[in-house]
Amino acid sequence: MAKGGEGAKRPPAVDDAAKSVSEMPKTELALKQELLLKTEPGFYWRQDGDPHALRTKQILIAHPEVNKLMGHDPMTKWKLFVYFGIQFASLEILIGAPWYVWAFCCCTICATMNNSLPLAFHEMSHNLGAKKMWHNRILAIISNLPMAIPAASTFRRYHIEHHKFQGEHIVDVDIPSNWEGQVFTANTISKAIWMFFQPAWYSLRPLVMNPKDVTFWELANYAASIAFDVLLYSRYGISGLLYLAIGSLVGMQFHPTAGHFISEHFIFHDNQETYSYYGPLNWLTFHVGYHNEHHDFPYVTGKNLHKLRLAAPEFYDTLPHYHSWAKVLIDFLMDENLSPFSRFKRATMLDSEVKELQAKGGLVPR
Repeated sequence: MAKGGEGAKRPPAVDDAAKSVSEMPKTELALKQELLLKTEPGFYWRQDGDPHALRTKQILIAHPEVNKLMGHDPMTKWKLFVYFGIQFASLEILIGAPWYVWAFCCCTICATMNNSLPLAFHEMSHNLGAKKMWHNRILAIISNLPMAIPAASTFRRYHIEHHKFQGEHIVDVDIPSNWEGQVFTANTISKAIWMFFQPAWYSLRPLVMNPKDVTFWELANYAASIAFDVLLYSRYGISGLLYLAIGSLVGMQFHPTAGHFISEHFIFHDNQETYSYYGPLNWLTFHVGYHNEHHDFPYVTGKNLHKLRLAAPEFYDTLPHYHSWAKVLIDFLMDENLSPFSRFKRATMLDSEVKELQAKGGLVPR
């Protein structure tokens, strides 16, 4: 961790949060908060609102010129097609190759590409790949195809809620479940097992914690992925399908680019909820490392996030940040103070408000 982040401190104790809640009037929301502090004490609870909204307003006042950075990047789709081409070129080259060459390429080339492609449809989820929303939806599905596992359209629905309701109990499924924190403790081996199964948590957690009815675009995503997988099988056989599917899984486990899953919101420093990464892997991952900048201005395309930081250095340069995703993974595994519980959570919505949001299918139009 860079400036401001030397020696990770522990966030305020849960007892302090419990005390602040106990002093509130016993409204329905206060009772809910008090109950969650008792039933899920492992997390770091805070009851303030969106941590990025205030900084966004401050930056817009101090630097109104950053408005010019918003908008889509027409180069995103071409970068996406390059990654697509790399995957197909590697499949062609590996026809008849020894198993160890196949395995090496799967864990390096394929894993890198298939952890970068989800960050392409992450851009599309904010409509930053094209001007029209439906163009972004189609590009997202295309970027999903080489992963062999449909995910893009479902990701869009949950990711927008992650931005709007960051840390919100039930709604923000980016946060590990209470069960994950209880089973996978701060022990290094336990956390390694949790990280190994990270693809499963990201796939299953939304379905269990905040299920949604399937939409047209998700059905389209499934159909496109199945059709594409059939074509892959007809050309490359089961080894081709496994190459892409295993590469997708490996890319979310101990691969260096998988460091972004941990670095973005796990608490490595006192009271800081979101962290940026300013290393070279941003060039492969659509600059998702600029994560504070991204949450402050989600409609600034990845290519322009470094310009946002340069335009408002007084807001970003003093924040703890990273220069190595690999080190983030190592620190998370080795630091006994860190576990799946090392996330801030909130309960700022009534249960009725959560159910109302679920009833209409979330924030993303069907």
